[in-house]
Amino acid sequence: MTLGLLILIPLLAAALVAALPAARARGTALAGTLVPLAGVIVAAWRFPWATGEAEAYAWSAEWVRGLGVRLSLGADAVSMLLIMLTALLGPICVAGSFTAVRERERTFYGWLLVLQAAMTGVFAARDAVLFYVFFEFTLIPMYVLISRFGSTNRKAAATKFFLYTFTGSVITLAGVAYVAWFHQARISAGVWSFDLATLTRAALSMSASEQRWVFLALLAGFAVKVPLFPLHTWLPLAHTEAPTAGSVVLAGVLLKLGTYGIYMIAIPFCPGAASALAPGLSVLAVLGILVAGLVCWVQTDVKKLVAYSSVAHLGFCVLGLLAFNTIGVTGSILYMINHGLSTGALFLCIGMIYERYHTRSMKELGGLARVMPVWATFMVFFSMASVGLPGLNGFVSEFMCLMGSFQAWSAWKDSSVLAGTPGELGPYVTALAGVGMIVAAMYILMMVGNVVWGPLKEPGGHEDHHPDAAGHGHGAHGALPKDLSAREIGVLLPLAAACVFLGVYPKPVMRALERPVEGLVRSVQEARERGGQPRPLPVPRAGEVDRQSGAGVREGRQ
Repeated sequence: MTLGLLILIPLLAAALVAALPAARARGTALAGTLVPLAGVIVAAWRFPWATGEAEAYAWSAEWVRGLGVRLSLGADAVSMLLIMLTALLGPICVAGSFTAVRERERTFYGWLLVLQAAMTGVFAARDAVLFYVFFEFTLIPMYVLISRFGSTNRKAAATKFFLYTFTGSVITLAGVAYVAWFHQARISAGVWSFDLATLTRAALSMSASEQRWVFLALLAGFAVKVPLFPLHTWLPLAHTEAPTAGSVVLAGVLLKLGTYGIYMIAIPFCPGAASALAPGLSVLAVLGILVAGLVCWVQTDVKKLVAYSSVAHLGFCVLGLLAFNTIGVTGSILYMINHGLSTGALFLCIGMIYERYHTRSMKELGGLARVMPVWATFMVFFSMASVGLPGLNGFVSEFMCLMGSFQAWSAWKDSSVLAGTPGELGPYVTALAGVGMIVAAMYILMMVGNVVWGPLKEPGGHEDHHPDAAGHGHGAHGALPKDLSAREIGVLLPLAAACVFLGVYPKPVMRALERPVEGLVRSVQEARERGGQPRPLPVPRAGEVDRQSGAGVREGRQ
């Protein structure tokens, strides 16, 4: 199945959901996510993992004549793995919402399908404008899901989410536009192109000052999406107020758009600037790990606790990515996948409790293992995966990110950002991130101890319907079984199996990441060897057509 179909099928299913009676919305939405999942499985089976070719499943067609904007799709090993994660979480979110959403079902499932199509498009896009369109379009369905189907404070959460991410993305667009202008003005003799590979080659010829400003502009949108401390304040509110499926998508895939954008665009465009600014950004990542961990420690809302933990987890992800060595970058990409699995599953478990008790407060819940042993088993399992228990998926990637960061500081001690600081600073910074792991273990174990173990504590009057939580009350769908139903177990089992597989045998994924990671690391090393100096401008050759964009770019070979 081509990448285009993986985007079109959810969109067509969304149109069917809007047109068909509400009674058929759930079945149509489930089919609209299962078909792409089957297609992704086939595509993954045929994918050239040994080479990780960026041209796999490539497709391109002219979109905007005269500007070099193309409908260009492709996949390397990194984007293919993230597309697989998106496809896996799609049917899980739909099936997990069958009893949670019984009002305005066509609206809910329709926008959920549109969101899946947009996220797949971000990972598959090989044109900067197409990437930006998909990247921005994810805001609309997520805004609708939070504002229409969230909890009591859903309007404020949706508005804050939209304003933060949209503002950052506009600055990112300015950075992309400048690189495109630089390419047409200085390299291609007036011919525009927005092909990502073409713009990457062009950006390497910018001056050190230009690269730094472009990198900061690109980082503005991606850092908000991650979110990187201190731009994280929108995330806990959005997570807490979103419906369960919205939280799963937000944690599982949407946050990865930021780290993927840094990996795919910001660093390749400006490797010299990324290398120079990496130490300072790594310090921000470590601050995010520690601050979010301490905030989690005092939370009483179990969903808000898991939401803040995402800030800490993504701090590890950014820390590994900015190490610019093989072990760190590989660990970071693996962390993107692992966080999506374990934290997404935790939000599902919390949503299942909220459906039954209409509260997320640890003051009102406790000892639920006595009455819900199956749920308690999954809750403890995914909590241990999230905290990095050896043998489960979180341990491998977290350890690799720390090791990569530790190795990287020796190369940063003479950087412009940290000039004059002791060379021994690096181990202490990495050690602080390690302290964050200990803090994470403490607040996760406290949560599990309060909610799962101890004396049984259930809120009174939990059969009442809460009208403020749209579509989430018992009055909306009738009583649920005390413990998990077969459907709910089926929703959680694939995620549990993936956590075990990636924890016990991550080698296939790590081998698949070797070539793309080596390419990124090599580009940063070359930039360091040039001492921040740009590549010489290529000499335009009349009639030479850029093979990537097909837009008639007259560009000399570099």
